Amino acid sequence: MESVAAALDRLGELAASPTVSKLATAFERAGHELALVGGPVRDAFLGRPVNDLDFTTDATPDEILAIVKPIAEAHWDIGRAFGTIGAKVAGEQVEITTYRADAYDGESRKPEVVFGDSLEGDLGRRDFTVNALALRLPKLELVDPTGGVEDLLAKTLRTPAAPERSFGDDPLRMLRAARFSAQLGFEVEEGTLEAMSTLAAEIDRISAERVRDELVKLLLTSSPRGGIRLLVDSGLAERVLPEVPALRLEVDEHHHHKDVYEHSLTVLDQAIDYEVSRGNLDSPDLVVRIAALLHDIGKPGTRRLESGGVVSFHHHDVVGAKLARKRLRALRFDNDTIAAVSRLIELHLRFFGYADAAWTDSAVRRYVRDAGDQLERLHILTRADVTTRNRRKADRLGFAYDDLEERIAVLAEEEELAAVRPELDGADIMRLLSIPPGPVVGEAYRYLLEVRLDEGPIGADAAEQRLRDWWASREA
Repeated sequence: MESVAAALDRLGELAASPTVSKLATAFERAGHELALVGGPVRDAFLGRPVNDLDFTTDATPDEILAIVKPIAEAHWDIGRAFGTIGAKVAGEQVEITTYRADAYDGESRKPEVVFGDSLEGDLGRRDFTVNALALRLPKLELVDPTGGVEDLLAKTLRTPAAPERSFGDDPLRMLRAARFSAQLGFEVEEGTLEAMSTLAAEIDRISAERVRDELVKLLLTSSPRGGIRLLVDSGLAERVLPEVPALRLEVDEHHHHKDVYEHSLTVLDQAIDYEVSRGNLDSPDLVVRIAALLHDIGKPGTRRLESGGVVSFHHHDVVGAKLARKRLRALRFDNDTIAAVSRLIELHLRFFGYADAAWTDSAVRRYVRDAGDQLERLHILTRADVTTRNRRKADRLGFAYDDLEERIAVLAEEEELAAVRPELDGADIMRLLSIPPGPVVGEAYRYLLEVRLDEGPIGADAAEQRLRDWWASREA
């Protein structure tokens, strides 16, 4: 964290920016209070980039609109029911919210919106003290009624009110604690942590969509491991992502296997490292991170204790893919994300036979075909899945995957591997065999695709002859 003096200097520079100064001047002329609040103030103290500008004011939503319209390039009131007006001022998007004094009904996440009458009262209802900081404008007065600066210095997350009350009012704040802990690298204060465990079941009041959004924000932090561990240790993960704590398998004294839970967290760490270092995906990549965290969730249900002290997890890839689809649907993820994650989990073991016996070109083609547009993500997940401490084994697997990627590149250059398809399409098949559309066309196409994968490009004439031979044998 920067010194208080340095942070105040940064805040002063921010207040002098065209966007903030325009708003400060406009609200002062209109006779209303305005303060920069929450994240921007916190991040100024932490020396982090300030990306979002959030303001609070004693003005009502109608009054906010009247003040910002003359100085804004655009404005919108999609959050008006909660007292929030959005605008674009001097090229930057801002949100301005009327002081709030929420009253929760104790049954749902949604508060009864009650507008407050003071900045200090508004700050007291926020989630954590480090987010309950404000800078009054234009006088540049730091307002910290709950000890947020001290908690920033101590790198501590604490609720402004008693945590039982804060989390009871809004259980989503418990997930936010895990997210901010990971995002900021802060520890959750002991009483706050105890309340998270005590009130974990209250998260069931929160909609799946809101839970999903917080989990996504956690996974997209630069180091989500600590936040995930906090969810598991507090019991919250049992309610929102039970497949993860289920990875903590008991180890029989006669049957040994690696700690699947710790392994999965390590795979997540390594996947993030590869995601960044390889530079082939927009980072952070949510699909890679979900797949890394969930790739072994099929193991608890497939665990078998074999003779000789061996533990097996046969078909945990297929089982895990089904479990991931079910969980992600329950959390209301979009279909594309669900399909991509489940496909990666289903394929994540495919490579490991390559290290034992070199694949044929047809096996490499199938690997690429089955991965489809998830190939780069599969590269990352498969490499990240190597967590052995045996340096020789790790090197062998790494070199084998290097070799596989090189072969994919060579084959792709030779035959446009990314778009593998037979020389004849469905229309050609129907014309050559004089058959109508139907299942037989698909059967013939799949046969030609297998030929293409096994032998590479053979040319249209040869493909036609192979098709006729297949058809004749089928008729016979």
